Amino acid sequence: MERVILAGGIIMAETLVEVKQLVKYFEVYSRGIIGRKRAGFVHAVDNVSFYVKEAETFALVGESGCGKTTTAKVILNLEPPTSGEVYFKGINVYETFSNGKAEEKLKLRRNMQLIFQNPYSSLDPRMTVYDILVEPFVIHKHIPRERWKEKVYEALDQVALEPYHAERYPHEFSGGQRQRIAIARALVLDPALIIADEPVSSLDVSIRAQILNLMMDLQKKKGISYIYISHDLSSVRQISHRIGVMYLGEIVEMGNTEDVYAKPLHPYTQALMSAVPIPDPTTKSTRIILPGEVPSPINPPPACRFHPRCPYAQEICRTVKPPFEDAGNGHMVACHFWRKFA
Repeated sequence: MERVILAGGIIMAETLVEVKQLVKYFEVYSRGIIGRKRAGFVHAVDNVSFYVKEAETFALVGESGCGKTTTAKVILNLEPPTSGEVYFKGINVYETFSNGKAEEKLKLRRNMQLIFQNPYSSLDPRMTVYDILVEPFVIHKHIPRERWKEKVYEALDQVALEPYHAERYPHEFSGGQRQRIAIARALVLDPALIIADEPVSSLDVSIRAQILNLMMDLQKKKGISYIYISHDLSSVRQISHRIGVMYLGEIVEMGNTEDVYAKPLHPYTQALMSAVPIPDPTTKSTRIILPGEVPSPINPPPACRFHPRCPYAQEICRTVKPPFEDAGNGHMVACHFWRKFA
């Protein structure tokens, strides 16, 4: 991987993935007397833009249903976009999958892998671990058959599993071990980007720490970039370099992780941060309870989508969409009144 070395020996990573104005709407139908008719659209992802650099972890956080997983699927072209563009190392992903040659499509797939949320349902119970890890080689045909066993054992070693585990079936492993197998399956193709969708949400706290440490160690050794999707803000702070906060399909705040945690500028981010447990019994935290429910993504509120639940909302929030502004040091926020929190 190329690096740009600036004055003073500072190393600046190249941009690996660039997401530009990504939109994904799902059609919704209602049943009537004369059959189905279109009732509207679910605004799952609405004008989302961000970038990920080499060997960097970018986290997407927010409530369930805010569009995090849909964003991941659209980036990988597992769901076709409504509009927008995604570039991987300067290559237009959607153009390649639409008009590119088969080898170009397979090369993109090899470089962009996904770790699914549930390790119990993402592994085929009828296949041994060896068969699970060999399947990518069967599909991509880029590694000679005589090297398959070597690559499988190498991947198992990278996730702290033993060679004999290759002959076992998924039901013979614990949740943490299954997630290690899922990570190994993503690693066998030597990808540059791994999208991890809630990779530790179903695991015990002690196992979560092991998996997160494993992912960070692999990043240091192999230079992998992660898009880390989670609503667990404590794990996000541990693993990510930058963070994007999503609400109802839009990114409302984005910046360096420590900047966002130290001084959240959007009221929604402030509410999320207030829910993070503080491991100190002598420290009192003030929990921000948001009123009401998350509005329907079929008919999102006009202007600022957060205004029906925002304690600081004024008339301008209901009528004028807030611009996505730079509050300094690349800390971006979409709120008319962010300066009062700066």
